[in-house]
Amino acid sequence: MLKRWLAIFFLLCAIPALAKQPALPDTPAGRAFGAYLAAFNSQDVEKIRAFGKAFHWDVPPEGPAQWSRVISGMRLLRVLDSRPDELTALVEQGASEQVMKATVKTGGKYLFVGFDLADRPADLAIPRLSQQQAVAALAQRAQGLAAQDKMSGVLLIARHGQIIFERAWGLADRRGKTPNTLETKFRIASLDKMFTAVAILQLTEQGKVSLQGKVGDYLPDYPNKKIATEVTIRELLNHTGGTGEAFTAQYMAHRTQVRTLADYVTLFGTRGPDFAPGSKDDYSNYGYVLLGRIVERVSGISYYDYVQRHIFDPTGMKDTGALPETTPVPGRAAGYTWRNGRWSDSADTLPWRGTSAGGGYSTAPDLLRFALALQAGKLIPSGLLAQATLPQNNGHWYGYGFETHGAGATRYFSHSGGAYGSNAEFRVYPKLGVVAIGLCNLDPNVCTDLIEWYANRMPAAP
Repeated sequence: MLKRWLAIFFLLCAIPALAKQPALPDTPAGRAFGAYLAAFNSQDVEKIRAFGKAFHWDVPPEGPAQWSRVISGMRLLRVLDSRPDELTALVEQGASEQVMKATVKTGGKYLFVGFDLADRPADLAIPRLSQQQAVAALAQRAQGLAAQDKMSGVLLIARHGQIIFERAWGLADRRGKTPNTLETKFRIASLDKMFTAVAILQLTEQGKVSLQGKVGDYLPDYPNKKIATEVTIRELLNHTGGTGEAFTAQYMAHRTQVRTLADYVTLFGTRGPDFAPGSKDDYSNYGYVLLGRIVERVSGISYYDYVQRHIFDPTGMKDTGALPETTPVPGRAAGYTWRNGRWSDSADTLPWRGTSAGGGYSTAPDLLRFALALQAGKLIPSGLLAQATLPQNNGHWYGYGFETHGAGATRYFSHSGGAYGSNAEFRVYPKLGVVAIGLCNLDPNVCTDLIEWYANRMPAAP
């Protein structure tokens, strides 16, 4: 899961003043990590480059500099384990307060620094607020970012089916000075994977698809025989199929020519799995393209017609879709990516059309309708929803089309989306009755960070 976030190096943010941090051990690993944090938090490419040379860290410096801007730096929370040449520690991202486990190894030829998402220790919990205080604090934080031109989008919070907070900031169209509203259609990136998973589970409930069925059972002409005969529908759903990425350099070279799900299969269908199916987790956009293609073959209609008829229409999602970028969509926000010190239109990065892996558009009210319909059993039976929203992969972070996080009252299922000029966050806390949605037409991760920030403070009692 973290791999996806590390691949999105866009948003320019200011690093907040960092609180006093615990001391790092005076060991080779401890000194290396201290120097890493100093260079990383500087957001300065040359300082990061100098660190790399001094500590034999073989990573291009531009990526970490951009990541530091995205997350507003990081601070050390706690050292978990220390040996002379190895260190594990907990760190916190500045913008979202997301906790990560850092692993540092100095014993090889090159320094290794890696990060994995981690739960916040109970003794470092952020104090909970009342509902009124939490939404007021969220509004203030979002307004502060909007005043710095770092927030453009909408936030919606519902509790027990009732909207308790909704607000829009920024511009949907900077050239025309059109403001965002609560009805603005935003590109939702990977949130489309939820619709694809629901479509597959509907076909599973009808006996037309089996979770243990192989790709070749539904796409008998699939070019790569290893994927056709070994990768299951379940492995595509939970990102363990090894089917790899779709938005590669090869794709970018044909971006405007790849227009249908079948076109993606033509482009990548001869490629074999990256690893033995089921043995690892690796977020796969192409896997969800394959799921969309399977929906088409099994249902006999296009993926777009299927989700319209069987998900959007029954749910009342009148402002959700994936029309081609060449088709005018009234009320759809333009996306803006940070280039050369300013926000620029991201149209030249967009696929010709959104896919079953992502790239469509929706509104915050439509996504609330989707969340409520899911929980009411209107789209798939409650038993299938329970399977889809529990951990189903090796790392326990993904079910079937939904990310899975937390435990107890604050357990939630979700999906995040990020691309140039687009960030979306969708969360459902079943035991609390909370739905939290953020949609932005700027680079990641502003909406994800704001929803995470709110979640850390909202009441944790039903």
